[in-house]
Amino acid sequence: MLDLQPSDRRHGAPSSSGGGGDELIRTYKGWKGNNVFFFGGRLVFGPDARSILITIFLITAPVIVFCVFVGRKFIDDFPHHRGVSVLAVAIGLILLDLIFLLLTSARDPGIIPRNLYPPEPEGNEGNAEPRLAHTPQSRLPRTKDMIVNGITVKIKYCDTCMLYRPPRASHCSICNNCVEKFDHHCPWLGQCIGLRNYRFYFMFVLCSTLLCIYVHVFCWIYVMRIMHGEDINIWKSFLKTPASIALIIYTFICVWFVGGLTCFHLYLMSTNQSTYENFRYRYDRHENPFNKGIVGNFMEVFCTNVAISQNSFRAKVSKEPAIPPRTVNGGMSSPSLQKVSHDIEMGRKPVWHETVEEELGDMDKDMETAVTSRDLSRMLPPEDSEGRDIMHSRESSRGRGIMHSRESSRGRRGGSWELSSRINEDLRTRDESVSRRVGEDSSESSDNDASRDLHVEIYDAISSRGRTGTGIGQL
Repeated sequence: MLDLQPSDRRHGAPSSSGGGGDELIRTYKGWKGNNVFFFGGRLVFGPDARSILITIFLITAPVIVFCVFVGRKFIDDFPHHRGVSVLAVAIGLILLDLIFLLLTSARDPGIIPRNLYPPEPEGNEGNAEPRLAHTPQSRLPRTKDMIVNGITVKIKYCDTCMLYRPPRASHCSICNNCVEKFDHHCPWLGQCIGLRNYRFYFMFVLCSTLLCIYVHVFCWIYVMRIMHGEDINIWKSFLKTPASIALIIYTFICVWFVGGLTCFHLYLMSTNQSTYENFRYRYDRHENPFNKGIVGNFMEVFCTNVAISQNSFRAKVSKEPAIPPRTVNGGMSSPSLQKVSHDIEMGRKPVWHETVEEELGDMDKDMETAVTSRDLSRMLPPEDSEGRDIMHSRESSRGRGIMHSRESSRGRRGGSWELSSRINEDLRTRDESVSRRVGEDSSESSDNDASRDLHVEIYDAISSRGRTGTGIGQL
């Protein structure tokens, strides 16, 4: 593997090369992932960051309705204005929820910086200088074995980031980054959940659950107070406070989602698993090399320092020059094939008919040019006195010959190869008969007449075949 110093692996570290003429840009402006940056690279979001606005609305709108139509009714129900605490707790929970939301979605989740060069195959460390990313390279093993706490785990090679991912890391196809301790990509927060923001994500889900329970309970308390205060049944109480009915239904539905997530992640933390590992590897079938016991696992999540980001998004780096397409066996590689390989790594299934049509189109053009030039070279007579006479006599039919050439090229796109070979064989037979008949004539005038007549027959035969729809495109 290519040995890189920590300063070199830190994406965005200033370049040590003395290229004073290179254009310098901020790292986030030349970032190859799909992240969205704000405030000059200080805030890092995922590509679907707009979904955060929907999440904020779903949190704040019910709490505002609760404070206006339900919470303020409790202010005078307790002595010494203790009813204000009902509003204060609701506001405190929503503020905590929004803070944890921003801490989760607006920070680096643990992105692993991409290598500048692919790693060297084993045994080639002492050879020449590193290869560029787009040059042909020896095939690298897709996986490697690594020992973790006495247990062998496999680490995989990432073609996009050109590195062997550390244990528990995975490549997010949405953000297009490898993320340490990858848990999942949350569409509600528009960000990957990984090593550096997992604890904040759990606190966000926990606060959302507590907020739903809190609003749900106090809405019921308010309905019961109306029922006992006015001595009416529960249905009439609901009619007097429609806001409570809406909040009770809304929080009841939401608590199943956020409450279920809270319980699920409590289980994951107790066993030291991630969501990705739980659905992909199933550690319950074999030993988990990262399990430290229940207490140790919770301590690892909540009582350790947040890992330092490996990326400096605001650092100035040299702008990378555009890399031309690489050559393969002396020719340029197809851009469509490069797009297919990129789509595979991105998780998008390649649309094969697009690539095949593009490649066959180029082949048809080359073949069309070659076959047309071969036919024309056979039909053109030699440039002597006899040839000039024949060419002069064929001036009127030249347009028809050119039209036939176009029709035959269209036919090659839509007919059969067998019929094309039959036409070529017929042409060769007629050419041989022309040469025999020309050799038997002793008179120069009769020679010219016979050649002219036979060439006319050849052109007429080809034109009639082209008009009847012979071609090659119906494969």
